[in-house]
Amino acid sequence: MATAPTQSVWPDRVRLPLAFDPAPLAADIAALERGDWTEHFVRQNYEGEWSALPLRAPATAKHPIQMIYPAPGVTEFVDTPWRTRMPALSAVVDAFQCEVRTVRLMRLAAGSVIKEHEDLDLDVAQGFARVHVPIVTSPDVDFRLNGARVTMAPGEVWYLRLADPHSVANRSDIARIHLVIDLVVNDWLLRQLAG
Repeated sequence: MATAPTQSVWPDRVRLPLAFDPAPLAADIAALERGDWTEHFVRQNYEGEWSALPLRAPATAKHPIQMIYPAPGVTEFVDTPWRTRMPALSAVVDAFQCEVRTVRLMRLAAGSVIKEHEDLDLDVAQGFARVHVPIVTSPDVDFRLNGARVTMAPGEVWYLRLADPHSVANRSDIARIHLVIDLVVNDWLLRQLAG
C-alpha cells in the first residue's frame, strides 16, 4: 500500500481518467432477477429499496449480508460466482492496477433515498478508496457529497471521499445501478487521482 498524501491534498470527488462502455455493463446485469439482490442491512440509512449483489467479498463470508459488507479487519477477499457470469463488469475490475477488496453492484430503486451518512474508513488519506462506475442512472438521480451535487454519467469512474457526509435521492422512474469497488491505495491509483 502506498503512503497516501494528507486528506487536504485531494478534493472530495475526482473523476478518474478511465471510462467504460456502459452498454456491455448493462447487458451483464440485464439477466438479474429481483431475488438475486440482497437488501442493504442498515435500514436506518435509507427509505425505499436499496440492495446489493457481491462480485468480490470477504473470503470467509457465507451469508449474503456478510458478502456485501466486510467486517473491520478483514484482509482476504475472493471473487464470487457472480463475477464469472459478468465478463464486462469483470473486465472493469481488472482495469484497476491495485489491490481490490470488495466489488458490489448497488441498486437504488426508483423513488428511494439513501439518507445522509458517512463511511468513516473510505478516504484516500487513510489508504482506502471507493470508486463508483455508474451503469444505469438518470439526470433525476441526485447524489450529494458535502451538500454539493455529483453528476456521474454511465461508464465514468469516480472516486468519492465517502468518509464525508453523502446522500442519494433517486427521483427517476428507473433503478439506479452502480458498480462500487473498494481499493487499497497504491502509486498507480494515486496517479489516476492526480489526473
